[in-house]
Amino acid sequence: MAVRAIRGATQVDADDREQVLEATRELVSAVLERNELDHDDIISILFTATPDLTSEFPALAARELGMGDVPLMCASEIDVPHALPRVLRLMAHVETAKSRDAVQHVYLRGAVALRRDIAQ
Repeated sequence: MAVRAIRGATQVDADDREQVLEATRELVSAVLERNELDHDDIISILFTATPDLTSEFPALAARELGMGDVPLMCASEIDVPHALPRVLRLMAHVETAKSRDAVQHVYLRGAVALRRDIAQ
């Protein structure tokens, strides 16, 4: 098994608690599904949010998915003037037999614009 980092991002329409939680649950679930991961494969997840998202901690959504025993951390993205607004990002550290080039990074909703080269 190797330790790999998986990137992901999504965008919400507004700084609304339910939108943040729903979009984060969707993102975390997609990362797990596309990379054929189970709960026990997750080492930790770092979540970031653009400065315009303050209604809820994205990590709460992961806890709602049963990840209360996984180390989770939230941080704010730097406030770059031309950055895409209302974006939630994650970097999941996982154990997997997949090679680095087989890992599927996940970009959903408007965040597809961040990485059109790898978004599905």
